[in-house]
Amino acid sequence: MVQSSVLGFPRMGVLRDLKKATEAYWSDKITQDALLAEGKRLRLAHWKIQKDAGVDIIPSNDFAYYDHVLDHIQLFNAVPERYTSQKLNTLDEYFAMGRGHQKGSVDVPALEMVKWFDSNYHYVKPTLQDNQTFSLAQDPKPVRHFLEAKEAGIHTRPVLLGPVSFLALGKADRGSSADPITHLSKLVPVYVELLKALKAAGADQVQIDEPVLVFDLKPEIKAAFKPAYEALGSLGAAGPQITIATYFGDIVHNTDVLSAFANVHALHVDLVRNPEQLETIVKQLGPQQVLSLGVVDGRNIWKNNFQKTLALVEKAVQALGKERIIIATSSSLLHTPHTLASEKKLPEEVYQWFSFAVEKAHEVVVLAKAVTQGPAAVQAELDANAAAMKSRAESKRTNNPDVKERQRQVTPEMHNRKSAFDVRYAQQKTHLSLPLFPTTTIGSFPQTSEIRIQRNKFTKGEITEAEYDAFIRKEIDLCIQIQDELGLDVYVHGEPERNDMVQYFGERLDGYVFTTYAWVQSYGSRCVRPPIIVGDISRPAPMTVKESKYAASVSKKPMKGMLTGPITCLRWSFPRDDVHQSVQAQQLALALRDEVVDLEKNGIFVMAVQVDEPALREGLPLRSGKEREAYLTWAVDSFKLSTAGVEDSTQIHSHFCYSEFQDFFHAIAALDADVLSIENSKSDAKLLKVFIDEAYPRHIGPGVYDIHSPRVPAPEEFKQRMQEMLEYLRPEQLWINPDCGLKTRTWPQVKPALANMVEAAKYFREQYKA
Repeated sequence: MVQSSVLGFPRMGVLRDLKKATEAYWSDKITQDALLAEGKRLRLAHWKIQKDAGVDIIPSNDFAYYDHVLDHIQLFNAVPERYTSQKLNTLDEYFAMGRGHQKGSVDVPALEMVKWFDSNYHYVKPTLQDNQTFSLAQDPKPVRHFLEAKEAGIHTRPVLLGPVSFLALGKADRGSSADPITHLSKLVPVYVELLKALKAAGADQVQIDEPVLVFDLKPEIKAAFKPAYEALGSLGAAGPQITIATYFGDIVHNTDVLSAFANVHALHVDLVRNPEQLETIVKQLGPQQVLSLGVVDGRNIWKNNFQKTLALVEKAVQALGKERIIIATSSSLLHTPHTLASEKKLPEEVYQWFSFAVEKAHEVVVLAKAVTQGPAAVQAELDANAAAMKSRAESKRTNNPDVKERQRQVTPEMHNRKSAFDVRYAQQKTHLSLPLFPTTTIGSFPQTSEIRIQRNKFTKGEITEAEYDAFIRKEIDLCIQIQDELGLDVYVHGEPERNDMVQYFGERLDGYVFTTYAWVQSYGSRCVRPPIIVGDISRPAPMTVKESKYAASVSKKPMKGMLTGPITCLRWSFPRDDVHQSVQAQQLALALRDEVVDLEKNGIFVMAVQVDEPALREGLPLRSGKEREAYLTWAVDSFKLSTAGVEDSTQIHSHFCYSEFQDFFHAIAALDADVLSIENSKSDAKLLKVFIDEAYPRHIGPGVYDIHSPRVPAPEEFKQRMQEMLEYLRPEQLWINPDCGLKTRTWPQVKPALANMVEAAKYFREQYKA
C-alpha cells in the first residue's frame, strides 16, 4: 500500500483566526488562556481536515504562534539571557524574541528575522553564545501536541527541525564568535531525550526536517550529519522511526551525506523543484528504506497534473515497489492558502485551475489511491483533473500576442540609464538640494482602521470614487503634515490607497486574478494575499500617477514616487508554472517602465522614484553556479529595464529587505540605482564592509530601526547605529531610514521613532558640518 503524507499545514485558519487572536492578545483584549484555547481549536480543526481527506501521515508540531524555528529555540532552552532575565512568562518571552517587548520596565528588541530559504516566509534566527547550553523544555511542545491529537483520535507524525539545520540556520550572538555548528555535541543529546519522550507518548514515527541539504554545504556542516544521525538513528525500539525531510531543491550534490542516514526509516525529497533527482536518490537508498515523493507542490497554487505526476511516481514504483513509496506534498503547505472553497468571486474558468492546502491534502490521497488500487479507483478525479489541465492550456487568458511582440522588440540599450552615476548625481543634487545624512522612509505609513474601513466601503460600492479619492487626498495631506512636523528630507505620500505592495499593482495589470481569502503567513501574525499570475502581463492605464502627482503638488520637499519592482511583483505573487519566470519578470518590467515614464511626464521628474525590490535576494537560487548567475542576469535586466527610461535628474531608489547579499553583491551594484536602502537594524554593521571592499560609488540607506517590532528606539540607539555605519560608509554616501515600510505599525509607534531618527541625523550633521 502506498501511503499519503502532508509535511505541514497552514496555521492561520480559514479566516486568519490565529492572526486575530494573537493580535488581540498583544493588545490586551483577550487573555493568554483564550489565545491558547484558540490555538488548540485550530490544531484540532486542521488535523481533522487531513484525517477526513484520508491522509495517512498527518503532521503535528507544525503549528506555531509566531514561528516554528522560534518554537525550537524555546524547546531547547536556547533563549538568550537578555530575554530570560526579564522574568516574563513563557509565552511573552517567546513573543519578545519574535517581535520585541517594550512594556513597563522591560525593553528588549527582537531577534534577527530572515527569509526561510527562497520563500516569503520569515524565520527567527537561533542566536547562540560561545558557552551555549541546551536542555529540553518542561512539558515539551512536540509531545504535548502529539498527545493532544491522540486524545482526539488522530495519530500524527511529529515534525522537528533537525539539529544540523537548526544550528546551520543560526548565528553567533553579538560578542560571541563560535560557529553554531560547534555546539552539535551538546544539542544532539537533547534530541535523543525528545525522541525517547515522543516514543513513550506513543509516537511511532517522527519527521525531522533537514532542509539545509539543498544548500552548498561547508565541510563542517556536511560532517555534522554523521555523528548526529548515528546517535538519533541508533535508538532502535527506544525511539520512533525517523523520516528525514528535504525540500526547496535537490540534494544530488550532497548524496555523500546520505550514508549518515543508514538507520533512518525514510527520506523525503522535493520532486516538484527537481524531478530529475529521483533516479540518483533511488540508487542511494538502503535496501529497506522508504522514499517519500514530494510531488504535490507546497509552494504554489496550481492544481497537480495527475497524469504527469503518476508517470513520475511509476518510475519510483518500478525501482522500489509500492510498499516503499509515500506520496507527499513537496514541502509544508504553510506557503499556500487554506482552502479554495472560500473563493466565491474567482472567474469560473480559472477556479478549476487552482488547489490550496485543503485541496492539496485531497490530491496526495487521490494519487496514493491511484497507485495502490489502480487508476480505475479514482477515474472520476482523474478525468476532472485532465479537463482542468486542458482548459488552462487552451485558455485565451494565458496568451497576449501584443505583449509577446513588445518583448521581441526589447533591445540591450533599453536597460541602461543615459549617463553614469556621477553625471546623474550632479543634476540630482541641484534639483533635490538635500542636506548631509538625508532622512526618508521606505514608503508606507500606518494603515489605520479608518483607511481599511473606507477602502472596504469603496470596494463594496458604499461610497463613490469621488468620495474615496477625497478621503485618500485627506490621508495624503495628513502624511505630509506629519513629515513636515518631523523634519524629514525626502517625503513619501504614505500609500493610503494601497492594500498591499504587490496586490495593488496586480489589480491594475492585465494577466492577474485575485482571491478574497487566500491569505498566507509571512511572519508572526503578518499575512499576505498573493495575487495570481495566470497570463501575459501588461499595463492598460497609469497606476500611481494620480496620487503621486497630488502629493507632489502639496509637498514642500522632494516626493518619492513609489513602485514595486518586477522581481518582487513576480516573487510575491503566485507565478505561472507554464512559462519561465524570466518571461514574466520582463513583462512586469515593461509595464513598470511605462509607469516610471508617466510619472516623469506628469511633472514629477525631479522627485526620487523608488522601485522596491525586497524579493531579489529571496529569488536567488539556493546553490551557486550557472543557475544563480542566470537568475541574477535576468533579474537585474528586469529592474534596469523598468527604470532606465528616465532622465538623469530623476533619482532612482531601490529597497531591499534583509542584507545577506555579500555573495551576490556584484548584482546589487549592477542595478545602477542611485540610492540603495537595505534592512540592517538587526544585522551587524560590519556587513556593510562589502561596500568598501567593492568600492561602491552610489548612496546607501542601511535601516536604522526594526519596523517589525512595536518598540520605539531611543535617540542614543539611533546615534549608536549611525556611528557604527560611519565606520564603513562615507558621510556623503549615507542616507538615514527605517528598515522597511511602516504600514504595519501605529502612529503612536511611528511618530516618536521617526522623531528620534531625525534627531540623530541632525546630531551627526552638526558633527560633520565642516
